[in-house]
Amino acid sequence: MLGLGTLSRKVFGTPNDRKVKAVRPLVQRINALEPEFQAKADAELIAKTEELKKRHAEGESLDALLPEAFANCREAARRALGLRAFDVQLIGGIFLHQGNIAEMKTGEGKTLVATFPAYLNALGGRGVHIVTVNDYLAKRDAGWMGKVYARLGMTTGVIIPHQPDDEKKEAYAADITYATNNELGFDYLRDNMKTDLAQMYQRGHAFAIVDEVDSILIDEARTPLIISGQSQDRSDLYQKVDKLMPLLEESHYTLDEKQRVCNYTEAGTDFIEDKLREAELLGEGRTLYDPESTTLVHHVNQALRAHKMLFKDQHYIVRDNQIVLIDEFTGRMMQGRRLSDGLHQAVEAKEGVAIQPENVTMASVTFQNYFRLYEKLAGMTGTASTEAEEFKEIYDLGVVEIPTNMPIARVDEHDQVFKTAREKFDGIMEAIKEANGRGQPILVGTTSIEKSEELAAMLTNAGIPHNVLNARQHEKEAQIVADAGKVGAVTIATNMAGRGTDIQLGGNVEMQVLEALAEDPEADPAETRTRIEAEHAEERKKVLDAGGLFVLATERHESRRIDNQLRGRSGRQGDPGRSSFFLSLEDDLMRIFGSERLEKVLSTLGMKEGEAIVHPWVNKSLEKAQGKVEARNFDIRKTLLKFDNVMNDQRRVIFEQRLDILRAEDLSETVTDMRHSMIEDLVTKHMPPNTYADQWDAEGLQDAVKEFLNLEMPVTDWAEEDGVDQEAVRERLWEAADKMMAEKEEAFGPESMRTIEKQLLLQSIDGKWREHIVTLEHLRSAVNFRGYAARDPLNEYKTEAFVLFDQMLTALREDVTQKLARIRPLSQDEQQQMMAQMRAAAAAEGKLATPVDLPRITPEGPALVEGFDENDPSTWGNPGRNDPCPCGSGKKFKHCHGRLA
Repeated sequence: MLGLGTLSRKVFGTPNDRKVKAVRPLVQRINALEPEFQAKADAELIAKTEELKKRHAEGESLDALLPEAFANCREAARRALGLRAFDVQLIGGIFLHQGNIAEMKTGEGKTLVATFPAYLNALGGRGVHIVTVNDYLAKRDAGWMGKVYARLGMTTGVIIPHQPDDEKKEAYAADITYATNNELGFDYLRDNMKTDLAQMYQRGHAFAIVDEVDSILIDEARTPLIISGQSQDRSDLYQKVDKLMPLLEESHYTLDEKQRVCNYTEAGTDFIEDKLREAELLGEGRTLYDPESTTLVHHVNQALRAHKMLFKDQHYIVRDNQIVLIDEFTGRMMQGRRLSDGLHQAVEAKEGVAIQPENVTMASVTFQNYFRLYEKLAGMTGTASTEAEEFKEIYDLGVVEIPTNMPIARVDEHDQVFKTAREKFDGIMEAIKEANGRGQPILVGTTSIEKSEELAAMLTNAGIPHNVLNARQHEKEAQIVADAGKVGAVTIATNMAGRGTDIQLGGNVEMQVLEALAEDPEADPAETRTRIEAEHAEERKKVLDAGGLFVLATERHESRRIDNQLRGRSGRQGDPGRSSFFLSLEDDLMRIFGSERLEKVLSTLGMKEGEAIVHPWVNKSLEKAQGKVEARNFDIRKTLLKFDNVMNDQRRVIFEQRLDILRAEDLSETVTDMRHSMIEDLVTKHMPPNTYADQWDAEGLQDAVKEFLNLEMPVTDWAEEDGVDQEAVRERLWEAADKMMAEKEEAFGPESMRTIEKQLLLQSIDGKWREHIVTLEHLRSAVNFRGYAARDPLNEYKTEAFVLFDQMLTALREDVTQKLARIRPLSQDEQQQMMAQMRAAAAAEGKLATPVDLPRITPEGPALVEGFDENDPSTWGNPGRNDPCPCGSGKKFKHCHGRLA
């Protein structure tokens, strides 16, 4: 008997079915236009783009232009790539344009789908960003789909790491820009550290389409993007603390694998204190609870995490004397990425590699808050339904399942559960041998490099040829994936999420053609392709007869999505295939999250040696366990976001303020207001309202005026005058300070003064914001302890962060006012003396020195480099050409003391 829910779905269809049905009339309108667009010449397709741009500029909505734009784009793709988009691909494109996530199975052509909404939205002239998971895909997709955009008269750009400035600017100025999420986020942060509008890369955030949206907006959203600078070197301390870790016993710490935390027990704290005293790191009579021990506590905690929670070949690998992190979800190496807060240094000490100095945060943003900058956001993936709630709550993105072009013919078998890992691997080997004997290609999914190499060794012993795809074989990735669908191929892969390359049955024709032409450059490309296509058709038939691609997973992942992604590699475009999961009660997920009840039931059923239990009930139980983990991870990301939202509000205020400063021609009014506010604060502090003259601290005010305004004022004398009140003192100080600044402006010239004001404002904002970020990081870790006092850490954080922000703005006013009060023009003698010094330095480096227009300001306040002497270049340190000048002027070195021809 059917349940009521099932019955209603049969009659009315699911909500998803109704959404898809609602856009079918739009698809019919696009299809009706096809003959008209097929008849157009190439130049007419470009002319159509110009017409659509004009109509949009005159007020016609993008929704109204959609049928013609999609028809134009479909025809351009047919001519450029020989690909005619299926109706389901148009449906996917419509939902992307509407700001949804289009869930499309592997092999349904997501790369082509993105061109439709990208082209339509690029008609507005504000740029569209298409976000990929790695640089290879960004370059590949931009080159491939760029041909379509070129046929439509649109420009394409691609953003890659270490790109020259002019290339990057050009790529962002293009109609459609392909880039990775990391580069987009970092460029946003870099833009907001620039001191000139012309140097900024991004031109706003209008519309973004995120490929592998679940990987980028969910998996990678746990950790923020951080731009950091080096702080002091503490490698010696890391090494000394690391030597104590092997001495720890199990009773010295607790380990919670569910929550991913480890802590010292009371016995462990006593033990580590004794060892720290022996190593002369902790003074006699001192404990780790003393305020002076904060740094040491941080080091011993991170060392414990490095030893007990991070493992080689699972979380990182050692390569070229460096620790290279491995992406937990894709199995890829994350070159250049480092663990924050000293954890990376602790791992370096553990593995005995060179310890890099710790970093201090200069700017940071979470992916959640970066992607919420876009006015419209859309995404594509094969697996989003399990996280639909999170997408809706965090990003306001709906998830729509797009029907497949051909019905799915893959058979998904029930999980096979063994008692021990050894029995499981025996079962896996049997299944591989059986399928391999038929010539069926097999994709074996593992969760770590260690397990993939263990399985590879077993296959080698059994004499079965195979390929291994993990972080160590990163460079051969495309080749291994291209060969994975050949007859009898066995491929072991660590996490197949977001690989971006389809496994084609019989092998990848394009790759085989390129290989053949590389081996024999004299060969005729057309003949080579014809020969390989004929061989491929025969090979493909053999694979189809053997049952298509067999996906064999050796473990369940914490997230159902990752399992579904692995499954989805088989059965593309209606191909046959099958998938099966081999599990054991010793697997991490089963051990940590699987209920004891499951083990009891399996024992009751009388599992024999080497026998697997296969039952739908087991699948349900595992899905529940995975659902728990997913919910916990969602909570972690939500908490991270709630705290980051506090900083994000402040970040937006600061970044908008910076932009206003960069755009402004004249900031004299702003700095005058800052100066007046600071004077008002000083007077209020030393001469509080509603107090008598004998209660004033006139001497303190006089010293403060000297310190902050560089003015010698007889404040103590004023305080003794009859009838002088706080208002009169404030007016006199305003007048004196304004007069001094007017004299400076006359000495420098109005134009130079405006430049100086702008540079000093930017320099001070950046410096104070960097200090504020570090303070907030420390506050973030400290407020968690207030939970023990029944106080909500988030509310505590919000309150204190607001107070700190207010204090930062006060400090900013003081800093700008103080620096402006101390600058002075160089005298003629000083200019000549500096020129001689710079010529001598240039000659010593073998450069030709020519007369230069020397900088005209020098600070009397503190320089960036301790001991800086403008007359002695040997005291300047070794700044890069684009670094801030060590004199503290706020200018780049090349525009200040480093201005050599």
